[in-house]
Amino acid sequence: MKRLIVAPSKSIVGAVGDLAGDKSISHRAAIFSLLSDRPSTATNFLRAEDTLRSLAISERLGATIIWNGDALTIKPPSMIEEPNDYLDCGNAGTAMRLFAGLLCAQNGFFVLSGDRYLNNRPMRRIVAPLKTIGAAIDGRKAASFAPLAIRGVPNLARFDYESSIGSAQVKSAMILAGLNANGGVFSEPELSRDHTERMLKAMGADIRVQNGKIAVGKKTAPLAPLAIRIPADPSSGFFFAVAAAITQGGDLLLRNVTLNPSRIEAYKTLGRMGAKVEFIARENDYEPIGDIRVRHGELNGAEVSQNVSWLIDEAPALAIAFAYAKGVSRLSGAAELRVKESDRIASVVSNLTKCGVRAKELPDGFEITGQTAISGATIDSFGDHRIAMSFAIAALGAKSEMVINDSECVATSFPRFADILKSLGGAIEEQTVAD
Repeated sequence: MKRLIVAPSKSIVGAVGDLAGDKSISHRAAIFSLLSDRPSTATNFLRAEDTLRSLAISERLGATIIWNGDALTIKPPSMIEEPNDYLDCGNAGTAMRLFAGLLCAQNGFFVLSGDRYLNNRPMRRIVAPLKTIGAAIDGRKAASFAPLAIRGVPNLARFDYESSIGSAQVKSAMILAGLNANGGVFSEPELSRDHTERMLKAMGADIRVQNGKIAVGKKTAPLAPLAIRIPADPSSGFFFAVAAAITQGGDLLLRNVTLNPSRIEAYKTLGRMGAKVEFIARENDYEPIGDIRVRHGELNGAEVSQNVSWLIDEAPALAIAFAYAKGVSRLSGAAELRVKESDRIASVVSNLTKCGVRAKELPDGFEITGQTAISGATIDSFGDHRIAMSFAIAALGAKSEMVINDSECVATSFPRFADILKSLGGAIEEQTVAD
């Protein structure tokens, strides 16, 4: 087993110009390339376990993958091929859910499986809506859990589906199914992250967004290939943003980050709490791209209940900002956190309590009473990369070092996390210990 040991630091200062490519966009680049009949290209593709799983699955489905330094070329097959073994999604929920939407409308038989964590995450949220349009999907406990066995049905019914949750993965699965079948209309209670719509529209897909509804037209010809430089991942950068915000003299510049409004809500929340946050726009192709500067400020408690789906991935790190803020902070409307790589509500509250912070679970979030410094403790990652990294950041302003057990999970999404934190002034080391 690996563990991280992180000591308190005076301040986090510096610029990060080589932050890893955005995870969500990297997944989609690997998957959406299969919708064209010409090679797609991507630079700054995230080379982490999760996103490389999506790329490997595309290869298993017939694509040819060519690397030339940082430049990736994906040559799609003339027709998606039926693999002779299961498709291994590892720990990547995005891969499993988006490929399910794509493959349920293709000729062939496909099995999607993952590691012990992913195969215990709920899949009914995508299986149920896909089944309403005729998808043939089976799995454990009435297809509530993977492995998922999919018998492709090329002529799925047109849909008019109203989701009860705001989820980019549910939305993307339905869009991919409709695009490859007979189209449809999707709506959700709160607009979720919109990378799928942006990227597919740029490729020529018939996708229209109006009054909170997304209309998808049937794909009648191959889409144009992608030619994308994947921007830096703001959810990865947010760990360091919190680090700068909670350490005296903290000053961080994140370069070439996506400034998509649905991806920077956590930064805006940090700004409302008292950190000094600037957004510097530079370009707008598939995504708006620019720099984000975050400087230390005295933090005050916040009530967060709007646009929650826009900061769902950053919620564990935001909880660390709450722990260092004056007063009581509350996040609600985030029941989705219960079904991530861990139950992130329970994981956050359990670990903060170990650090001497007053924290309590809400059915759909948490309430945290902040303080100027927290105690170091031995933390359980629960196999969840965002929990592990969030508590590594918590250690920077703590009274003593933090030990985060079971830290191998960090490599699934952010293999350079420790190196970047060191470059900014953080004292972090990784150890291998006997299980």
